[in-house]
Amino acid sequence: MRIHLASYQSIMLNRGGPTYKLLHLKKALEKLGVDVKFFDMWDFNLKLTDDDLVHIFLSNTSTFSLANNLKLYGAKYVVNPIIFSNHPAWKIKLYQTLEKPLNKLFVRSISDYRITEQICNNAEKVLPNTVDEGNLLVKGMGVDKNKIQVIHNGVEKRFADASSSLFQKKYGLKNFILYVGHLGAERKNGVKVISALQQIDHPSVIIADILHNQEGEWCRAEINKSKNIKLIEWLNHDDPLFASAYAACHTFILPTKYETPGRSALEAGLAGANIVITPNGGTKEYFGDLAEYPNPHLVSSIQKAIQTALNKPRSSQLSDHIKKNFVWSVIAKETLQMYKSVLNK
Repeated sequence: MRIHLASYQSIMLNRGGPTYKLLHLKKALEKLGVDVKFFDMWDFNLKLTDDDLVHIFLSNTSTFSLANNLKLYGAKYVVNPIIFSNHPAWKIKLYQTLEKPLNKLFVRSISDYRITEQICNNAEKVLPNTVDEGNLLVKGMGVDKNKIQVIHNGVEKRFADASSSLFQKKYGLKNFILYVGHLGAERKNGVKVISALQQIDHPSVIIADILHNQEGEWCRAEINKSKNIKLIEWLNHDDPLFASAYAACHTFILPTKYETPGRSALEAGLAGANIVITPNGGTKEYFGDLAEYPNPHLVSSIQKAIQTALNKPRSSQLSDHIKKNFVWSVIAKETLQMYKSVLNK
């Protein structure tokens, strides 16, 4: 059995959730003795046999050509769609229905939803991160429900052992509010996140890669004039300061428009932080009643949820829950069993 991990071309430039998911799943699978490779599109002599399986991360225009050609080649692949929408399933299904006449009239026209449907229905297995994502794929996009197998996102166990001392020594801060992620991307809800923090009289830290667009520049300007917000312009994910920041904070916030399910929140929760996170995207499947869930469209709701979390002591309950269910060693074992079921058909 040989597993080829594949995704969109700029995945290492983006450095988002799919990047770390792919990298850490590879490491965890290798510890189980699995032969895992990055799919090499430049290998002219590549031959995929019945013992090979391609695992694609993302199902949209960026991976459509790869999935389509694997199907034509006769190779097997599974796909982790990593997709969510704030549109309900019925609305997406209606859009798909209205789109069909246009597909016949304009032969080369195809929507993102249709692309996702085709990638998923040509796969051996479809691996959503949450039940919500699976339901959206089936009810909204027409993906075969028999192909669906939920495999959750994972997190590195090392965050459970993180110490606050390194971050506290360097920055002189502890028990602060922490946000980690991109700013400037619409989904990340940066305007409302920063607006809420500005109204809370408590030290805050933002570790962010700020995009060079209008929203990104607004976020940077507002942070710079906010006395209670410290900006750290990104840290390498393997930098010990990163884990130490999670351990040093009191409350970690990710009140974005949606998450599937928010890797950084899992990391922070594993390090013992209280969590404030969007309710959209299947996050409750991971955090249950151990987090605060504000309405991400209302600054007042975000502000109230952060204040509620700050008024609660930190606890090991969420950390224990994540350690039991969502560390990469657990996820890799589930993934390996799935691979074996596909290749043994």
